[in-house]
Amino acid sequence: MNYKEYTFKLQNSEDFHQDLLINSLSEIGFDTFEDMDEGFKAYTPEKAGTGEKISSIAEDYAGMFTFIFEAKTIPHQNWNEVWESNFEPLRINDRCYIRATFHEPHPEFEFEIVVDPKMAFGTGHHQTTALMMELMMDTEFKDKKVLDMGCGTGILAILASKMGASEITAIDYEQICFESTIENSTLNKVNNISPLYGSKEVIPEETFDIVVANINRNILLDHIDRYTEVLSPGGIIFFSGFYEEPDLNFITEKSRNSGLKYILHKTKNNWVAAQFHSKA
Repeated sequence: MNYKEYTFKLQNSEDFHQDLLINSLSEIGFDTFEDMDEGFKAYTPEKAGTGEKISSIAEDYAGMFTFIFEAKTIPHQNWNEVWESNFEPLRINDRCYIRATFHEPHPEFEFEIVVDPKMAFGTGHHQTTALMMELMMDTEFKDKKVLDMGCGTGILAILASKMGASEITAIDYEQICFESTIENSTLNKVNNISPLYGSKEVIPEETFDIVVANINRNILLDHIDRYTEVLSPGGIIFFSGFYEEPDLNFITEKSRNSGLKYILHKTKNNWVAAQFHSKA
């Protein structure tokens, strides 16, 4: 699969306008973003209609700011080389060490995760993934049954396994993410992750103690009722992939209407990870 790399530069803008643009791009299929000194790069699978969708976003924000962009194709075979040149090891809370296969291991960390990202989202470098991992490491996962929605590289499912979860179902609607989760599970020698290809329609008819969902606001709003249906009484849900303003209020209201109780949230650069509980 070829990907398109778009380079965006904002004009007549405030700092938070870039976050608004990134959020809108994620909703039309962009799945990876890279900051630059001026603007940012965004990546999406090569497909028809993307330019028209970007033009529509430009019209939506015309009264606030403007932007220009350039696009180029990245052949599938070059993507690993791109990641190897940019992917640095990551430490989270001095407990978790995330590295690629070409980095030196550090077994002194409580949790060491090896990720071969390819084009799948979720290396821990994005604020949402790191925030989710921070919340997870403050939670007891031993012997818990876990559902990971929008699993990307499988990094959250792998962390859950290393923290003692009994079994994990990991779901993503991108084929590359489904395949990446299988490969990364093998790299990390975990055998209790069951990857599924699809979206909320493939969630098994069973119950889960913990649900982790790092996707985006609109998909979460559409999925929350289904997550609540499969969450055990007293179960925990972690949501991320959205902004504190204005998204957190929408997520909290929808969760409350679905019978969930807001517990807390963490933020980084306006990105959010939030924790909710079901009624016991």
